[in-house]
Amino acid sequence: MNIKWLGHSCFMITSKSGLRILTDPYKSGGCGGSVGYGKIDEEADIVVVSHSHSDHNSVESVPGNFIVVKETGIKKVKGIRIKGVKTFHDDKGGSERGENIVFVIEIDGLKVCHLGDLGEVLDGAKREEIGRVDILLTPVGGHYTIDANQADEIAEKLECKIVIPMHYKTEVLDFPISSVGEFLKNKNNVEIIDSCEVEIGGLPEETKVLVLKHKL
Repeated sequence: MNIKWLGHSCFMITSKSGLRILTDPYKSGGCGGSVGYGKIDEEADIVVVSHSHSDHNSVESVPGNFIVVKETGIKKVKGIRIKGVKTFHDDKGGSERGENIVFVIEIDGLKVCHLGDLGEVLDGAKREEIGRVDILLTPVGGHYTIDANQADEIAEKLECKIVIPMHYKTEVLDFPISSVGEFLKNKNNVEIIDSCEVEIGGLPEETKVLVLKHKL
């Protein structure tokens, strides 16, 4: 599969057969101009939405015709198994920022987990519901979501083999959150990729962090 980071929490995941799954589309210029990533310019077949905030739920910003998945539970869409697990956007049961959906997408024999705007450390029951994960797309910036240390804890407990950070401060995102540098501290198995995309053909023996450039 190919995983491309458009920016923020928005990825394009493309299967070997060419099926395109877009995660959490943002509104370019949204949040009072704080979301400075460019307009989404790629069509998708499936769009998954973790919650209703405009920097994750701007389905109108995605060109083309597609099926939107924004519910919990298990469903098959265009031959792809997608599981949505209810979580919270904060560590107070959703009382501050509401609910969030963690999605597990089975594609090309691998399980890709997109944490959305997860704001809590997952308990045992939720980890069991999510199940085995191969590739983890995780927020690391803190403040609105889990921070770098919490992302480490979740990645370890889910026993994933590839971790791709998202939702952190960049030169075009003016949110009061940390940069990816905080997440990379004291890590050895890190690959900084000079591209917005990476081809995943298999899994490493030890957990590896892949840092992508944002496309837009």
